Amino acid sequence: MRNTLIAADYHETAAGAAVHLLQSSQHLPPVWLAAPFILLLLMIATGPLLYAHFWEHHYAKVSIGLGAVVAAYYLLVMDQGARILLHSLEEYLSFLALITALFVVSGGIYIRIERRGSPLINGSLLLAGALVSNIIGTTGASMLFIRPYLRINEGRMKAFHIVFFIFIVSNIGGALTPIGDPPLFLGFLKGVPFFWVTPKVWFPWILTLAGLILIFIVLDSRVGKGVLMTTKNSGKVRVVGAKSFIFLAMVIGAVFLDPAVIPGFPSLQVMMHLPFGIRELIMFTVAFTAYKTADKEALKSNEFNFLPIREVAFLFIGIFATMIPALQLVGAYASTHAGELSVTRFYWMTGALSGVLDNAPTYLSFLAGASGKFGMNINSVSDIQKLSGGISSPVHGDVTSDIYLMAISLASVFFGSLTYIGNAPNFMVKNIALQAKVEVPEFIEYIYKYSLPVLMPFFALIWWLFFNY
Repeated sequence: MRNTLIAADYHETAAGAAVHLLQSSQHLPPVWLAAPFILLLLMIATGPLLYAHFWEHHYAKVSIGLGAVVAAYYLLVMDQGARILLHSLEEYLSFLALITALFVVSGGIYIRIERRGSPLINGSLLLAGALVSNIIGTTGASMLFIRPYLRINEGRMKAFHIVFFIFIVSNIGGALTPIGDPPLFLGFLKGVPFFWVTPKVWFPWILTLAGLILIFIVLDSRVGKGVLMTTKNSGKVRVVGAKSFIFLAMVIGAVFLDPAVIPGFPSLQVMMHLPFGIRELIMFTVAFTAYKTADKEALKSNEFNFLPIREVAFLFIGIFATMIPALQLVGAYASTHAGELSVTRFYWMTGALSGVLDNAPTYLSFLAGASGKFGMNINSVSDIQKLSGGISSPVHGDVTSDIYLMAISLASVFFGSLTYIGNAPNFMVKNIALQAKVEVPEFIEYIYKYSLPVLMPFFALIWWLFFNY
């Protein structure tokens, strides 16, 4: 999170202005310093699959160790290194505060649907999960809806049920608001207006979501009723822990408590030189209070524990540290290769990397690229606001900057569903399904049998309709 001082004094922030970087090459880190970032993302992608035992026990050490390499270089070698690292720490704490608050609050809400699963009911549940994901995030919505989804389909659950849940609730559904998915929240922290996203992406969102739900209903209609095991069929919907919705409202309200959103709002970074603000204090306090006062039945029924958020916390502290030089290099490259970076390239490159790596840092990398292309600074709130407002391309004058930002936003969220490793909730849903002894496709099967044949036609259609420049 930035404050007005950092926004104004942008030459001393993490990336610096692209023009400033070009004028003084010594302000750019060496290319080799991006290696820890690439290595960390590759290990996140391959660790759970190829060396699971090592990764499970040492991922925190790997993440912190690689982050420490970059941090040491910036402290000892780079100008304004301490300021740059402090700025990155502020953004990490903002990110972690929101994810933690949504995760804990949603864990205290348990939905029990006493009805047998059917194509229309399941389709409606997926649609509801997609809508709710824009309010409590894809992680919160996935945790809230996966267990009732499994329960009402007990005895008739197939692999595609889990896959389409990941497609719709864990990824694509959360594309409408900055709260919906981590990449969009990081964009909001950088200065993209909160209400910019919805009017820009609602049409491709509806087009993709409607198509996926229609395909799902056709597939689900072939399953039949199956063998009902324990689910009642009274039609009642019971919500346990409804008081947690109050905490949810507090988290959502706290999102806006930032100097970048409310001019003149108190900034603890300026007043007390702290790496967090009032918003983060409120969110962490709400998370603590929500857990301590949560309905015990809801926590038990959701099998709530802190392991998922612990993993996110350790991995992302390494990601936020190691991606600093990558963001600087991408922004500088884009500013000198503006003619080569079309909207088409931004869309497909952002999407491809979001599918095989983590979509949050991928979004930031290409946001840095788009900022550099238009001579803007990724760490200046006013610059990002100008970028989202739409300014003419220095090379492609008929394509404004907001189209580039729209392509990056959609691709990072949508393509996160291509593999299990594209977005954090994907593996969580997979593991919950496995614990429930539900058929789940393996990593490669998920790609060739489901994501490529089902998702890629939609993604290609979106490119042709909106980003074919």
